[in-house]
Amino acid sequence: MSLLQVRNISKTFGGVQALRGVNFSLDEGQLLALIGPNGAGKSTCFNVLNGQLRPDSGNIILAGRELVGLNARQIWQHGVGRTFQVAAVYGSMTVVENVQLALLSKGRGLLPVRRSTSHYFRSEALNLLEGVGMHIQADRPASILAYGDVKRLEIAMALANKPKLLLMDEPTAGMAPKERHELMQLTCNLVKQRGMSVLFTEHSMDVVFSYADRLIVLSGGTIIAAGDAQSIRNDPAVQEAYFGTGKTFEI
Repeated sequence: MSLLQVRNISKTFGGVQALRGVNFSLDEGQLLALIGPNGAGKSTCFNVLNGQLRPDSGNIILAGRELVGLNARQIWQHGVGRTFQVAAVYGSMTVVENVQLALLSKGRGLLPVRRSTSHYFRSEALNLLEGVGMHIQADRPASILAYGDVKRLEIAMALANKPKLLLMDEPTAGMAPKERHELMQLTCNLVKQRGMSVLFTEHSMDVVFSYADRLIVLSGGTIIAAGDAQSIRNDPAVQEAYFGTGKTFEI
């Protein structure tokens, strides 16, 4: 069943058309990779889906609800989580406090004056950390975590609103091959456990071809191909967009 429907989305900045009539859908429980060369429009597409940008035209339907016109917080409250290429965590707080803060932000009331965040939702935060393999490090400062653990923490924070859809922007950027595959396997496990869907951008083709159920390819703000890993790998238009003629993907 389709969870997300993106219909004819366009976005222009001055004289530059970043997205041109983009159409795609994402099924429940699916990992969909959005790939393309630099400048293809991937970040703009993510920012439109997340409510940071408003499209010039088109519709975004999540579980039957129109998202165009809602701001980023409203879209988050409707079940869209996001992680970023540069992980957004608070180094001055502990691991568990980062997750507790994410839980507090889901419209659960104001934090009373002179009361520490550590008193709120600790059990729920620990459960989220256990789900990403970070509960043992719950009371460590986030500032001393290894990079791969920071990315796991960010996923736990993104799960605080129990998302139907998780947007992951370059989730494995800066990681060694072993870390990349561990993080994506964790993502696959979470999809199965939580029944959520994932849309992710990624430059590491080994990750894309190994884990995505389906791929869509943007070039010049337009979708030029969609399909499974094998069909995308061998698509002449995709090879042209990435390499020019005469080259193929190597993973």
